[in-house]
Amino acid sequence: MANLSAFLADNGSLLAMWGAVVLHWLIAIPAELHPLTLWQRVALMVGNRVNKPDDNRQQRMLSGLLAWLLMWATILIILVACRQLVWIDALFNLTLLWFALGWKNIAQFSQQFIKAYSAENKTLCRHLLSHRLNRQTDSLSLLGLGKAGAETQLLGYGREVVAVLFWYGLAGGIGAVMYRLAVSLARAWSPTRTQYAEFGLPAIRILAVLDIIPLRLFALLIAIGRNGQLALRSLWQHGEQWQLPGPGWLLIATGNKLSLSLGGPAMYGERKLERPRLGGKIAPAALHLAQIEQVTRSRIFIWLIIQSGILILFQGV
Repeated sequence: MANLSAFLADNGSLLAMWGAVVLHWLIAIPAELHPLTLWQRVALMVGNRVNKPDDNRQQRMLSGLLAWLLMWATILIILVACRQLVWIDALFNLTLLWFALGWKNIAQFSQQFIKAYSAENKTLCRHLLSHRLNRQTDSLSLLGLGKAGAETQLLGYGREVVAVLFWYGLAGGIGAVMYRLAVSLARAWSPTRTQYAEFGLPAIRILAVLDIIPLRLFALLIAIGRNGQLALRSLWQHGEQWQLPGPGWLLIATGNKLSLSLGGPAMYGERKLERPRLGGKIAPAALHLAQIEQVTRSRIFIWLIIQSGILILFQGV
């Protein structure tokens, strides 16, 4: 008993991580009630106030950077100040990681989308995607819905689970929350929206830097196993084709592992964005979306085990 108590005391970060994962699955915050939803609304209000359409490109980019720093740094200062007042660091980290995780929400989306897609219910598929994409979904064909659903699954698990855990491992609960806030700002001010074409560039570039290590590590983890050599070779040859390096690796690794055709043109408002075609030649079906769900879930558990070992090795530091 004394040894167990000493182990838990020395590995508070590990205890907080697993506690947050369990708590998240028991009491997940619904997406519509999540404070991040309010955060995005505030971000849109700020963007509409400071993003002046008459300013030149450099001025709009500078405004975007300053607005990002104002919103992000304000929360960082508040969290750092709150940390000085808590008595139990593990409980503080557990609460923040529970707040930052989006595992159950993306899993519920995945299950609902796969069920609707298998029934070829395009209306429901478009509705489900509309809450998670900045893209136009009303005109998506069944093939387009399948590709969009697969991309949403992969980026959802990558950003709302794996990258959150990665930044938790590096910077504790504060790191996990600040990463999710950066994701939300990049989504609210996405340069794919015409009004944020310049204003949102700093937000998306910062997110790309935060994404590159965790999403690439997750892509390598996905590539291991069946068709692993093909997936790794494709990462080496085509890994830089996508606009953002982290998400691109995820799509390439999964597309080649499962021989799925991903990427391709996408409509953002009235603008058609030409994106590279990645992966194999098979159009995603409900079966393939279920395979993505299975592969990502198994790799997340492997990630948790590896991260647990690292936390134990460094005694939760």
